[in-house]
Amino acid sequence: MSKVDANGSAKSRPASTKRSPTPGKATILAIGKAFPSQVIPQECLVEGFIRDTKCEDASIKEKLERLCKTTTVKTRYTVMSKEILDKYPELAREGSPTLNQRLEIANPAVTEMALQASLSCIKQWGRPLGHITHLVYVSSSELRLPGGDLHLATRLGLRSDVGRVMLYFLGCYGGVTGLRVAKDIAENNPGSRILLTTSETTILGFRPPNKARPYDLVGAALFGDGAAAAIIGADPLPSHGESPFMELSHAAQRFLPGTHDVIDGRLSDEGIYFKLGRDLPQKIEANIEEFCKGLMATAGLGEGFNDVFWAVHPGGPAIMNKLENTLKLRSDKLECSRKALMDYGNVSSNTIFYVIENMRDELMKRGGGEEWGFALAFGPGITFEGILMRSLS
Repeated sequence: MSKVDANGSAKSRPASTKRSPTPGKATILAIGKAFPSQVIPQECLVEGFIRDTKCEDASIKEKLERLCKTTTVKTRYTVMSKEILDKYPELAREGSPTLNQRLEIANPAVTEMALQASLSCIKQWGRPLGHITHLVYVSSSELRLPGGDLHLATRLGLRSDVGRVMLYFLGCYGGVTGLRVAKDIAENNPGSRILLTTSETTILGFRPPNKARPYDLVGAALFGDGAAAAIIGADPLPSHGESPFMELSHAAQRFLPGTHDVIDGRLSDEGIYFKLGRDLPQKIEANIEEFCKGLMATAGLGEGFNDVFWAVHPGGPAIMNKLENTLKLRSDKLECSRKALMDYGNVSSNTIFYVIENMRDELMKRGGGEEWGFALAFGPGITFEGILMRSLS
């Protein structure tokens, strides 16, 4: 079902880097991604969605067409298919209790995508599976015991004593949380090598449109499916072929009191429902500058936001526009984030890794570039998750 992206996750890197890693600091040693086999060009989405959900309301179709244009998304990948809808037609019927059916589809799908992304990443890393000491698994798209961490460890053939951490239902900031957790493990367990994997599908939230749930259309126009993986470790070993490209210098998390209902997700018999407050971009705008200044201060950096690189989770164009305007960023600073949104849509926790990969390739193309930069994501809480990174390219 899954396929590894053909454009870069398994590319080899030069044996040496321009900057030396800091002893004891966690680094990203490899990165990979994978997607379902079905790709949907954005210009085809409206007709397909309206047909699949048997929607006859012309105003809903017009609204979805407008949303698809404003998202800037060009292509997305999806687990949902005609075969699935033929087998489970109740998924497209309003009010049908379908949680069990959704999990029957989602649970194996996220494991398969996570498996393919991990294999791509491990191939790039170049060391044996047995050298992986820890697994950090992130998903907001499955629900089962044992969890996806154990299913993935088994499918990969990891050691039975691998240390597992499972991060569930964090939403869009989950990938950066996973990086923070993997960083802590790497820096406190000398010699450890952590496989960090994220995997997401929109199956739990697929449903027919309803005027009482306007955010359903935003989700249909914006979100996609996929997986990502990274190998994290401190004190890389060039003699074993390890070639880090990014150092995880300092990490921070912050929630904004009184905003827990701005991003609201509820699990029900019909799947998961999301409600997004219209003031989300404004809440981020009002707090992001202080958060970023705090991270920069940990490394003794000044406040020149245009002097660093930006790998930002592209929650949507409105959030990126607010960020760009508030911090007075040059238009090229969020290019890697905008490209990830254009190519894949918002793929929740995975998306930050697609942005980081874009940033890696961009810095290499420029022969280095900025030394310091951010990995940032925002999600339910409202939660800010950030890492000050140092490019080793």
